[in-house]
Amino acid sequence: MVGVIGLGYVGLPLAMAVAHGGFGVIGFDIDPEKIVRIEAGSSYIEAVASDTLSGHVASGAFAATTDFERLGDCDVIVICVPTPLTKHRAPDLSYIVKTTEAIAATLRRGQMIVLESTTYPGTTDEVVRPILEKTGLKSATDIFLGFSPEREDPGNRNFRTASIPKIVAGDGAEASSLMQAFYGAVVEKVVPVSSTAAAEAVKITENVFRAVNIALVNELKVVYDAMGIDIWEVVDAAKTKPFGYMAFYPGPGLGGHCIPIDPFYLTWKSHEYELPTRFIELAGEINSSMPRYVVDRLAEALDMKLGRALSRCRVLVLGLAYKKNVPDIRESPSLKLIELIEARGGEAAFHDPHVQSIPATREYLCFKGRASTPLTEEMVRGFDAVLLATDHDDVDYASIAAWSPLIVDTRNVFGRMGIAADHIVKA
Repeated sequence: MVGVIGLGYVGLPLAMAVAHGGFGVIGFDIDPEKIVRIEAGSSYIEAVASDTLSGHVASGAFAATTDFERLGDCDVIVICVPTPLTKHRAPDLSYIVKTTEAIAATLRRGQMIVLESTTYPGTTDEVVRPILEKTGLKSATDIFLGFSPEREDPGNRNFRTASIPKIVAGDGAEASSLMQAFYGAVVEKVVPVSSTAAAEAVKITENVFRAVNIALVNELKVVYDAMGIDIWEVVDAAKTKPFGYMAFYPGPGLGGHCIPIDPFYLTWKSHEYELPTRFIELAGEINSSMPRYVVDRLAEALDMKLGRALSRCRVLVLGLAYKKNVPDIRESPSLKLIELIEARGGEAAFHDPHVQSIPATREYLCFKGRASTPLTEEMVRGFDAVLLATDHDDVDYASIAAWSPLIVDTRNVFGRMGIAADHIVKA
């Protein structure tokens, strides 16, 4: 029996892949609403079809519970809980610590415990292992400990959990062999590395790579804009080079559960070694500054095109999710855009076909319950400007171009569609 703790964007798809691999699975979560929906066969994650979920529930291959005492029934336990940052950009490992303590309460000889949550190198050995060994059971002797970073990409229909190569590492040779055997039955390709710390470093490296390159192209956007050069034209031309270049595109800021957060886990850990992480910290500064840059461009466009101050305008933010075609708003720059617009006296609303209302968030609790504005001609014409923040596919952009007096496009949607007009401004 396999236990998966945390039934969110990582845990629920993993649970489905494990069940498909022929294992019995128990899903654990502290949210009783998720359990109710799972028992009804209704998926709340786009990567998991309700038919797939209901099939595994009906067959008995998958069950969900809030009863963590059932962890003792599991031979393999996989931890898929959040790893956010504190207000001071330090790792918040409270979810990992509490989950590991819950596992320790029912820990028995022969169990394998796997951490999938993204974290700094050394967490499995320095945080998880000591908590488990307080029970008197020893890793690599009585129990088996491993790390395998999640690599989910919400909204990416080209890959699913089972088709993404899986990095695996165990604490000791036997744990490593067990990790390879378990995940080898679940995913198409397993990539073993020498230690749990190396596996943790793999995921951090992947996200640092993206954060730094996105920061670079965001900085180039600001510089080229001042020169009257279109950054999207430049990137599209540069990517025709068949070697030595990889295209990254600018945007209104970083969002999601990985790239805005994970690099700072390495920054924090590097202080222990008295080593600077200049690229990571600079990338964070640049990416964090993008929402303010976009709102400045919005204010300039309102003044130049319409002769109006932002403080007297109504702005429709198009797209609340952090990326296209998903309902995920974690760390979304759209929330910051709304906050900045309102801080300057403007009125902001949003439309998102995937987000009907704003749920409770730690940083923007005051936005809770705000509903998505219907995208009708009357509604759009009632706003002074549309600020395009997320380029969802299922939006009628041609109509928006016809209805809105001013559009500020942070994703080059209208450029890609060949729609050019004086009232469409790139930012």
